[in-house]
Amino acid sequence: MRQTPYEMLGGEEGIRKLADAFYDAMDDRTDVQEIRDMHAANLDEIKEKLFEYLSGWLGGPRLYVEKYKSVCLTEPHAPYAIGPKERDQWLVCMDDALERIGTDDELKELLKKPFFMIADTVRNQETEAA
Repeated sequence: MRQTPYEMLGGEEGIRKLADAFYDAMDDRTDVQEIRDMHAANLDEIKEKLFEYLSGWLGGPRLYVEKYKSVCLTEPHAPYAIGPKERDQWLVCMDDALERIGTDDELKELLKKPFFMIADTVRNQETEAA
């Protein structure tokens, strides 16, 4: 039986580690300042939201939709100018997070295109944001 990415990443514990590692990367890296500045100083609430979203998106419990009744990503990101640069910064943080939690290369490759598609979905600027 084929495993879901949720299972391959270690279930609830693995997804929580991924969400934490994602925002740790955002805090640690100097090359993603534009997207870090879009977030509150304390990242606890957004870490939980990312965990809940990724849980369902990766094939586990649909925690985000149970709580928020929707998985629409464009509406919560609408107030922010998100162009290709910001999208790519998000992807850099996710790549870094996958590396930090020790994800194998095969799974990283499997997730590359879907993560790009999710990051590109929230892009609301055609060119670099100001």
